[in-house]
Amino acid sequence: MIVEQIYTGCLAQGAYYIESNGEAAIIDPLRETKPYIEKAQKRGAKIKYIFETHFHADFVSGHIDLAEKTGAQIVYGPNANTDYPKYNAEDGEVFELGDLNFKVLHTPGHTMESTTYLLIDESGKEHAIFTGDTLFIGDVGRPDLCQKDGALTKEDLAGHLFESLRNKIMTLSDDVIVFPAHGAGSACGKNMSNEKSDTLGNQKQTNYALNKELSKEDFIKEVTTGLLPPPQYFAKNAKLNKTGYESLDKVIERAEKGLSPSEFESIANAEDALILDVRNRKDFVAGFIPNSIFIGLDGGFAPWVGALITDIKQAILLVAPEGKEEEAITRLARVGYDNTIGYLKGGIAAWKSYSKEIDSIDSIDATQFETIFEEDTNINILDVRKPGEWGGLHINQSQNFPLDFIGENMAAISRDKKYYIHCAGGYRSTIASSILKARGFDNFVNVQDSFPNICKTSIPTKTSIGSQIGT
Repeated sequence: MIVEQIYTGCLAQGAYYIESNGEAAIIDPLRETKPYIEKAQKRGAKIKYIFETHFHADFVSGHIDLAEKTGAQIVYGPNANTDYPKYNAEDGEVFELGDLNFKVLHTPGHTMESTTYLLIDESGKEHAIFTGDTLFIGDVGRPDLCQKDGALTKEDLAGHLFESLRNKIMTLSDDVIVFPAHGAGSACGKNMSNEKSDTLGNQKQTNYALNKELSKEDFIKEVTTGLLPPPQYFAKNAKLNKTGYESLDKVIERAEKGLSPSEFESIANAEDALILDVRNRKDFVAGFIPNSIFIGLDGGFAPWVGALITDIKQAILLVAPEGKEEEAITRLARVGYDNTIGYLKGGIAAWKSYSKEIDSIDSIDATQFETIFEEDTNINILDVRKPGEWGGLHINQSQNFPLDFIGENMAAISRDKKYYIHCAGGYRSTIASSILKARGFDNFVNVQDSFPNICKTSIPTKTSIGSQIGT
């Protein structure tokens, strides 16, 4: 028996490869199918099943492409209606994989089709559960992503989740291993652990949602309190996972088009394309194509693309480090952004060599920020971290201007004031700075340093009380 977790940090997502006696199953695959196919071929195994735990909202699954390339059967639990062929399993149904068995446990709550797959080993022992977004390490899936026309409220879904956990999950043995679909950093839960797996017994002891003393009423209140609005792309990705999508191979083929600076400029204007710069943030602030938006590959790339580029069909032109173009195209497609139409051949160096216009962002470190603050303690400071981060500790007179909601909150800041923008490490502040620059804001400075370094200076900080913009 082989059980491998294939974890993708950018999405904080865990897919799974399970193999027995020449047969393999993939659980919750990402959009790119090559890693799964190559893994099976290397081991001389045939992919028999693609098990989906639910309609994912935070990424586009690779189930359709993988099924077409391998002949594997796509399996969902009850209540999963799609526009493509798949098999709807019944609660309690068993699937054979080599010498192993997978038992379907319908666990509605995160969504109504949410299903947990119980792996039973060669000896007949219950070995592991693949819980999708039903149960995380330290948390459970948010119950507010599947509300339809008022028929289901988040409280209704939380109630279903309570019953699923108590009747389907908590009845299993303590030594069963929990393999979730996500870890810390995912927007699919509130307080997920950095751990990527655990025993069910330990989760019964440490996960608030599995506390036997917690009443259903208190459970519902706990899991529905403090939820930030889901990123705007979630509903769009869920729809793609239900209805289908274009082959990733075709998306990459169309997008891998190297363009000269003049071609790049012409197409950007003709197609009203978004210029997306995915280089390192320090390289970006030093020089970039005017009106570019920065979202670097070396950070939480895909989720920030999904949160900030509101049109999933937006035409995108890439500025990427040489050799990273296909990676950028693939990572965009993971969250449904399939309309990349080319990239700048030769990168920013090619643009400069043609004497094209270059823009930059004024950036400082924590020490320089301290000097400026000492000269004028009344400066305007925008903290683009999440509300919870800001509430925990922030600069005294800073305003919370969460990057997640920058579009909605743009009217709350003035073009006539000078702002100093910071985040936790410089990545989000650079994204925010690029957006402000593209929207015509010029009077700001990017504090491209870590918040811990800022806290080491004499700049005063406090918790909770202060001025906050947005939600």
